[in-house]
Amino acid sequence: MTDKAAKRARFEAAWPHIRDELIAYLPTLGMPAEAIEWYRENLNYNVPGGKLNRGMAVVDTAEILNGVALDDDEYSKAVVLGWSVELARSLFLVTDDIMDATITRRGQPCWYRAPGIGMNAINDAMMLESGIFFLLKKHFRNQPYYVDLLELFQDTAYRTGMGQLIDLITAPQDEVNLSKFSLDRYRLIVIYKTAYYSFYLPVALAMHMSGVPASYMLGGQTVEPYKVALSILLPLGEYFQIQDDFLDLVAPPEVLGKIGTDIINNKCSWCVNTALTLATPEQRSVLDENYGRKDAAAEARVKEVFEAVGLREHYAKYEADVYRRLVEMIADIPEGAELTLKREVFTSFLDKIHKRTM
Repeated sequence: MTDKAAKRARFEAAWPHIRDELIAYLPTLGMPAEAIEWYRENLNYNVPGGKLNRGMAVVDTAEILNGVALDDDEYSKAVVLGWSVELARSLFLVTDDIMDATITRRGQPCWYRAPGIGMNAINDAMMLESGIFFLLKKHFRNQPYYVDLLELFQDTAYRTGMGQLIDLITAPQDEVNLSKFSLDRYRLIVIYKTAYYSFYLPVALAMHMSGVPASYMLGGQTVEPYKVALSILLPLGEYFQIQDDFLDLVAPPEVLGKIGTDIINNKCSWCVNTALTLATPEQRSVLDENYGRKDAAAEARVKEVFEAVGLREHYAKYEADVYRRLVEMIADIPEGAELTLKREVFTSFLDKIHKRTM
């Protein structure tokens, strides 16, 4: 077993205990067996599975910040925070699938399409979110950073909801209007809907757990570690999403693990937004007439425009530029700040993302 596989196996092994903590609380409220079983199925169906990168990032970051392997108590705390991130991701996915009318998720029907669920999934998503705050209270109430954790999850939910709103009103399911699209609008969606909770949240949680202060003096200058982390992690998250959008277009299904659907689903993706800045009036007309249509021939015409405007070359230039910029930003972390904000936290993310193919 590789080191990565071993870390995932250990992280996954903690899930049944965390799930059972959430379930064990319900009988104390007098909940009937039917409701308890429903909640159990909700948790089992929606939370484990997937890549678990966000949750495991809490553990990885805590280990890097501590400089040594976490002891059992520290590991337990990091794992609770990691699974809390996965609970947050699950609630976002459950609600997003409803709003996007998505059919499948992780190779099975989306939760709202599972037998007997329907719009009860909205309440189930609320229950997933409530589980986060139950775990935080149970495991961190006596910690000096407890309020920091609460505020971080609350702020993340607020920002992610605003990102989702901008996405919904920019690219509604029943209306294709490319005049609403722009790279500025795209970046706003990505930063709030994806980058903040996927990249900043796990790192900031580990920083709080590891005792990283909000600010301190270094060489006569004020260092604010969380602001420094945010300034690096949001561009990292944007890079990740742009990469995801490009792979949806070019990666073979056997590599990607799915068939790319951004074009036919009217997604406000990097690909179409970049193409809109490069297209001639004639090419723009083709995009207006064919983008977001549930038609293979229309999709093919959009792809022809993408090729004609040199989208592959523009992506290659973007990737080279953003990688160089991120490397410079990480290197610019002040000497001495490394004691609380280790560069390895950010290089570990960048190394996993750079030139990924799936």
